[in-house]
Amino acid sequence: MVRVFETMKTYSIEDGLTEEALLTKLRTCSSHHLFLHTSLKHNSSGTTRWGEFGDGGLLWGECNARQYEWLEGNPLTVLLSKVKGLYGLEDDVRFRNITVLSESRPRPLHLSTATQIGVIPTEGIPCIMKVLLPSNCTGLPTLYIRDLLLNPPPYEIASKIQAICRLMSDITCSIPDFTCVSSAKLVKLLELREANHIEFCRIKNVVDEILFMHKNPELNEIMQMLMDPTWLATGLKIQFDTFVSECEWASHTISEMISLDGETDQKISSYPGVPSDFFQNMESSWKGRIKKMHMEDILEEVERAAEFLSIAITEDFLPVISRIRAMNAPLGGQRGEILYAREHDAVWFKGKRFSPAVWAGSPGEEQIKQLKPALDSKGRKVGEEWFTTTKVENALTGYHEASAKAKARVIELLRVLSGQLLTKINILVFASMLLVIAKALFAHVSEGRRRKWVFPSLSNFSVSKARDTASTDGLVLNCLSPYWFDASQGSAVLNTVDMKSLFLLTGPNGGGKSSLLRSICAASLLGICGFMVPAESASIPNFDSIMLHMKSYDSPADRKSSFQIEMSEIKSLIAEATSKSLVLVDEICRGTETAKGTCIAGSIIETLDSIGCLGIVSTHLHGIFSLPLLTKNTVYKAMGTAYTDGQTKPTWKLRDGICRESLAFETAQREGMPENIIFRAEELYLSAFAEKASTENGLNGHSSPGSDSKRASQTCQLQTTITARSVGQSRSELSDRPDLLQKDVGNAITIICEKKLAELYKNQTVSGLGNVKCVTIGAREQPPPSTIGASSVYVMLRPDKKFYVGETDDLEGRIRSHRLKEGMQTAAFVYFTVPGKSVACQLETLLINQLPDHGFQLTNIADGKHRNFGASPLSVETAIPVR
Repeated sequence: MVRVFETMKTYSIEDGLTEEALLTKLRTCSSHHLFLHTSLKHNSSGTTRWGEFGDGGLLWGECNARQYEWLEGNPLTVLLSKVKGLYGLEDDVRFRNITVLSESRPRPLHLSTATQIGVIPTEGIPCIMKVLLPSNCTGLPTLYIRDLLLNPPPYEIASKIQAICRLMSDITCSIPDFTCVSSAKLVKLLELREANHIEFCRIKNVVDEILFMHKNPELNEIMQMLMDPTWLATGLKIQFDTFVSECEWASHTISEMISLDGETDQKISSYPGVPSDFFQNMESSWKGRIKKMHMEDILEEVERAAEFLSIAITEDFLPVISRIRAMNAPLGGQRGEILYAREHDAVWFKGKRFSPAVWAGSPGEEQIKQLKPALDSKGRKVGEEWFTTTKVENALTGYHEASAKAKARVIELLRVLSGQLLTKINILVFASMLLVIAKALFAHVSEGRRRKWVFPSLSNFSVSKARDTASTDGLVLNCLSPYWFDASQGSAVLNTVDMKSLFLLTGPNGGGKSSLLRSICAASLLGICGFMVPAESASIPNFDSIMLHMKSYDSPADRKSSFQIEMSEIKSLIAEATSKSLVLVDEICRGTETAKGTCIAGSIIETLDSIGCLGIVSTHLHGIFSLPLLTKNTVYKAMGTAYTDGQTKPTWKLRDGICRESLAFETAQREGMPENIIFRAEELYLSAFAEKASTENGLNGHSSPGSDSKRASQTCQLQTTITARSVGQSRSELSDRPDLLQKDVGNAITIICEKKLAELYKNQTVSGLGNVKCVTIGAREQPPPSTIGASSVYVMLRPDKKFYVGETDDLEGRIRSHRLKEGMQTAAFVYFTVPGKSVACQLETLLINQLPDHGFQLTNIADGKHRNFGASPLSVETAIPVR
C-alpha cells in the first residue's frame, strides 16, 4: 500500500499487508483519490488475485463502494506522477519517503480486531479510545493514539514510549499546554504564504513550549526520549541539539516580526468627532499584528490621515450640529448627528427632518451650504438623511488609502516571515508532532493513574530459542480488569491470566468468555504500544501480531453467510499467525452444523497448537473434547460457576478445567423468554440428552480466588528545613513581577507549614520530617500527572494580585475550573502535595489564617474561620490521620 500526502510532499510504502489489514487502513485513512494497480487482476499468488475474490471478496467489496482508477507500471512512479497532475505540482517537485522500516514492528491490526475492541468506533462495542485519554483530550492527540494502536510500533519504540510515560508519571514540575498544530495545515499555510498573525502566534507557542521543556531538567529528559517516537511518526531524523537551536531561531524570528500578546506599542486611532467604532473596524484587521519598528512610516501616515479626517469632521459637521441643538424645539424638530455608516466604511452627517435651505442667513450658514447628499461606491444617493462635504470625502479617501497601504504592508511582511519559516519547515513539523505526542502521552498517564492502571513489563522474543512449551515467552496479566470498567471504583471482576501456550476455553452463556478475550486483546495491544494496562501487574511479550476474532455477521451484498465470513477471517488469521503471535477466537464454528463444525474447530486448534502461538479459542462445542486431537501444548480453561440458593450462577472467574454447563435455559429465561417455552425446552433436553446430561453436566471443581493481603499503611514523615528569605519585602515592589511574587508566596508557604508541622512533631518519636516542596504553575501551564489522586494544597495568584487558598484531590480539574471563570484565564498557581486529605484541609486553614500576616491579600479569608488551626495549637493526633 502506497500512501501519498500531497500537502506534506511525502509518501509511505507498506508491504506484506493482509487483506484484513488493508481494509483497516482503507477504513481509517481519509483520501481524496484511490488507485488500484492492475496486478490485482493478474497476480498468480492466489491470495490477492482480483478475479478470485469475485463479487464477494472483502477488498473487492470495500473498493467497489468507492471511486477508484486503475494504474499500470511502477506503482510509486506512476502514482506520484498522477498526484502531481491532480494537484498542479511542477514536475521537479520531490516527495520524501517517510517509511520507517523495522523487522521487529508488529503487523497492523486486522479490521475485526480493531472494531471488536473499539479502536475503530463500533456500535455496541466498548470503545478503548474513551478510556485511554481524559474526555477533554481530543483532536490530534487522539488521532495519534488511534494510529499507534492500529499500527503498533517496533519493540524499541514501544519500550521508549513506556519509559517516557513512567517519567511523566513521576515528574513534579508544571507542564506546558502543548499547543497542537496540524503539520499538514502548517505546511500548506507557509507554502501558500497565507499564515496570519494568529497562526504565527500558534507557531511561536509551539517552539516556545519546546524551549520551555528544554530548560526544565525533568521535561528535557522526556523531550530527548520523545525524539524517537517523533521520528517514527514523521520520518524525520533530527539531532537534538540542532532541533533546539533551530527552535530558538524560529522563536526569535517570529518575535522580531510579530506583535505578541500583551505588547501595546500600537493602539487603535482615536480622535474627536470621529466615532470610535469607525477606527476600530478599519484598523483592527491589521494594527497590532506587526511590530511598530517595521512600519513606523506607514503608521505615521495613517495617524496623519486620521487626524485630518477628525479636523474635517470638526470643521464641517460640528457647527451644523451646534445650530440644530440651539434651534431644536422641545417637542421635536430637526435632528442631526455624526454617525459611522458601516456598510459604506464612511463617517457622515445624518439629519432627520432636516433641510439646509431653511437656515439661510443663520449662523453656520457656510457649513450648511457645503453639505451634499452622501453617495455610495457606485455613485448612487444613499438616502435623504445622509450628508457629507467635499473636505470630509477627501479626508475619508486619504484615510482609506493610508489604511489600505498599511494593511498591504502587514500582509507583505507576513508573507516574508512565511518564506523565512518555510526554510525550517522540517523543524516546525517535527516540533508540532513532538508536542502532539507529548500531550497524548501526558493525557494517557493522567487517565491511567486515575484508573489505577500499571506499566507492564515488556519482553522481546528471543530468536535463538526453540519454540516449545518450556521456552515460550509467557503472557502474564495479574488481576486483569475489563478495560471499559473503572477499576478504581471496584466495579469489575478481576482475573489473573498466566498464558504460556494455547487455551481452549469453555464456559456458560454470560460467563465472561468474550469479555475475557477482549480484555486480554486490549491489554496486550496497549502493552506492545508502550501504554499502561488495566491490571495490577503484567508481563507482556512483544507479539508480532495480535488478532481477535469475535462473532461474524452475514453479508448479503457479498453473497456470503456468517459462517463463510467466519471461515474467511480465520483463514487470514491462520495464514498470518506465527509462534510470536497472540490469537484469540471467540465461539469458534458456531455458525454451522454441530458435528462438522466441531471437527473444523478441532482441526483449527491443532493447527494453532502446532504453530506454537499464544492465544485462546473459546467454544460451546463440548464434543471437541471427545475428538482425538493431536495437540501438545493446549491447556483447558473454563469460566467458573457456583451453585448458590438452588441455582447455578457464573462467577466470571477464569479457572482450570472444562465447563460443560451452558446456562442456556437460565439465560433465555433472564432475557424474557416465555415460561412455557423454557419448560418445554427442559423436557426435550431431558428426554433427548438425559444420559449425556447425567455424565457431563458436572463441573471439575471451583477455584476460589485468594483474598489480597492489605498493604501496609505508610506513615508520612515530615522534616523541617527553613531556608526562606525575609518576607518583609514590600508587596508593591513585587506586584509588577509575577515570577518574584510566585517565589515569595512559595517561601511564605514553606515557612508557615514547615514551622507548624515541626511544632506538632517535636515531641513525637518520628524518624524524620519531609520538606514542603512548592511547585509553580504558570499562566499557560498545567500540573503534572503525579498530582492525580494526591491531596494538594494550592494558592491561586489572581491577575488582580489577590490570592486564593484551597485544597483538592484533583488539582488539574480544580485549576481548569478556576480558569474557566471570567478574568481568571491567566491565573498562576503554587501548590504542594501532602499525605492525605485531612492534613490538606488543616494546612489550607493554616495558610488562610496566616498568609495575611505575611502581607498577602486573600479573597477567601472568611474560610479560615471554620477552624482555628492557624490560630491555636493542635495535637499531632488531629493533624495526621490515624490508619
